[in-house]
Amino acid sequence: MIPPPILAANPDIAPFFIEMGVIFLLLAIAGRLAGKIGLSPIPLYLIVGLLFSSGGPFPLAVSKDFIELGAEIGVLLLLFALGLEYSPKEIGAVLKNGIPAGGLDLLLNFLPGLLFGLLLGIDWRIAMLLGGVTYISSSGIISKLLVDLGWMGNRETPTVLSILVMEDLVMAAYLPLMAVLLAGSDFTSGMASLGVALLAVVVIMGISMRFGERISKIIAVHSNEILLLTVFGLILLTAGLGQQLQVSAAVGAFLVGIAISDPIQERSHHLIEPLKDMFAAIFFVFFGLQINPADIPPVFLLALLLGVITAVTKIVSAMWAANRAGIAARGQQRSAALLITRGEFSIVIAGLAATATIDEPLLAPLAAAYVLIMAMSGPILARYIKPISVALEKRNINLSFSSRKRDTIVTPSVNPIDGAGD
Repeated sequence: MIPPPILAANPDIAPFFIEMGVIFLLLAIAGRLAGKIGLSPIPLYLIVGLLFSSGGPFPLAVSKDFIELGAEIGVLLLLFALGLEYSPKEIGAVLKNGIPAGGLDLLLNFLPGLLFGLLLGIDWRIAMLLGGVTYISSSGIISKLLVDLGWMGNRETPTVLSILVMEDLVMAAYLPLMAVLLAGSDFTSGMASLGVALLAVVVIMGISMRFGERISKIIAVHSNEILLLTVFGLILLTAGLGQQLQVSAAVGAFLVGIAISDPIQERSHHLIEPLKDMFAAIFFVFFGLQINPADIPPVFLLALLLGVITAVTKIVSAMWAANRAGIAARGQQRSAALLITRGEFSIVIAGLAATATIDEPLLAPLAAAYVLIMAMSGPILARYIKPISVALEKRNINLSFSSRKRDTIVTPSVNPIDGAGD
């Protein structure tokens, strides 16, 4: 009997195993290091990718195809996990009460990236991608910070989480819009494709909200193995059908997450989390692989300038939203410190450029440098915001919108989003 190829010695596949083994071990080391210094591992995962890029010191020879497929699965699982944290009731409440704060957040933080790109002479569609990069805060890093810093009971936390929900809902429309624009279609066919994409999003969202509980009961089983296979199969199937309708596959995965509710919501979260974290790490490596490390230094100062500008705009929008909710100065400052953090979904948006018919070599290194800066500066600022607030008060500097109310502790009305590979 001839043994299956996987059991037979095969020297040709040995380099693949060696390369992937080294990458996974480096990711593990990067994750441990990030945990020890209290930062998100995302910047370190990007650096691992840069090390193995074609311009890096250890260019890959055989593993890129596998990493690309793993990266696509990582994006799907990131968006699925995000949708899994929201119930239809929570989405309805946010849409009802959070539109003013969400609208200001979109205006103040999307426009700087868009205008920055246009000033650099980038094609307007790629500039819109840069606007998305600067707009969306990192829900994964922020939710982890809320838990690590013990801020889940703070009065400003529901406001922070509501803004994150609004940003994620904007992504549900933004991602298919950008997919159509980047495909290079003519105006008529592009608008038709966009209409189909948005209609599909609305229909799937409606089904998720109306029949989510029934769907969950149908697929609920006692076996964790069967449940994991069912959920993972639904994610891939919906993503594939979404691609056929020219809806972003990631949005399809997000909507599957929303559709799943009790009694299997929590079980699905725990079962999918290890897969999500592993494949998300592969995604960050894959993004880093697309960049020549030599391209980072020339754009670093541009990324730093963009980071400063968008830190200020995010601080303004976050403080305004917190003040509108009656939060006092320190709570406003904590909100701002959290929300300036950008991370996983900024990279997801920048990664859309790989599907574009427009060749724009500036976006990937600029986005990578920007995320490296913002994914580290946000957590550092959040951890030291209390002494900064005290120092400002001692100097009678009022870095907040006026509010006479004191910070109090309440229970958040929106569930925290679990860390997306962070």
